[in-house]
Amino acid sequence: MASSNPFFDDIRTKTEVDPPQNEEATDVSELVNDPAPTALKPNGTVSSSVRELLECPVCLNAMYPPIHQCSNGHTICSGCKPRVHNRCPTCRHELGNIRCLALEKVAASLELPCKYQGFGCIGIYPYYSKLKHESQCAYRPYNCPYAGSECSVMGDIPYLVAHLKDDHKVDMHNGSTFNHRYVKSNPQEVENATWMLTVFSCFGQYFCLHFEAFQLGMAPVYIAFLRFMGDDNEAKNYSYSLEVGGNGRKMIWQGVPRSIRDSHRKVRDSFDGLIIQRNMALFFSGGDRKELKLRVTGRIWKEQ
Repeated sequence: MASSNPFFDDIRTKTEVDPPQNEEATDVSELVNDPAPTALKPNGTVSSSVRELLECPVCLNAMYPPIHQCSNGHTICSGCKPRVHNRCPTCRHELGNIRCLALEKVAASLELPCKYQGFGCIGIYPYYSKLKHESQCAYRPYNCPYAGSECSVMGDIPYLVAHLKDDHKVDMHNGSTFNHRYVKSNPQEVENATWMLTVFSCFGQYFCLHFEAFQLGMAPVYIAFLRFMGDDNEAKNYSYSLEVGGNGRKMIWQGVPRSIRDSHRKVRDSFDGLIIQRNMALFFSGGDRKELKLRVTGRIWKEQ
């Protein structure tokens, strides 16, 4: 099904602390290989008081070895220790280099549920493996793929699809083929021609088609690419092609859609898509070469 995109005159353009690697740490090597999760058990929870003990009073993140303490027993994570200029944030005593080995050993004995439990993960992990698991958890939410602003919304795919439609007013299309026309009255104004996003639904999945102009050296360059709304291992099951042309010439790109786990900027800056230099874009546009008129066609298919 071919779909037509409307003309547009202006294409507008809690951090976590990783366990330190360069200081002596409690020997927990047997716990950091991300073992298979155990099923969620009624007694598998840890009291809130224990969790609070393992929470850094400065950054409020979970603490990992080496956990430091002052002479009064107040603890702080190694990442925040230099930020407080070696002064305990609780009592203002000098911190020194005292390790809280007891708390590190308590942590090594704990098993905690994944923080993405609310998204469907039912595993329970050793304390020192939990952070690694969560960085790779299949249930971790996705960032909003909208490229026109620094949107901070996160969620699963159905939630993001509704968010793109309702909040960003993104065009939604059904089908695996597309035929879009991009128009810009002044192609020199790159800052006013930064992005366009269309979402396609096909094969029971969602795909984001991006079209963007950005500065490369002294001249604007146009790029079109596809992202898959899902994980990379699923994205590899699909391929897509893009074609642009005019005046009897054409350019064709074929590739594999990138997962939205990869940011829009990462995909763009790797040039993983159909790249159109400004002079070629104006040549394709025809006429007096002063107005951008690009027709981008393409299709998505599932590999057998």
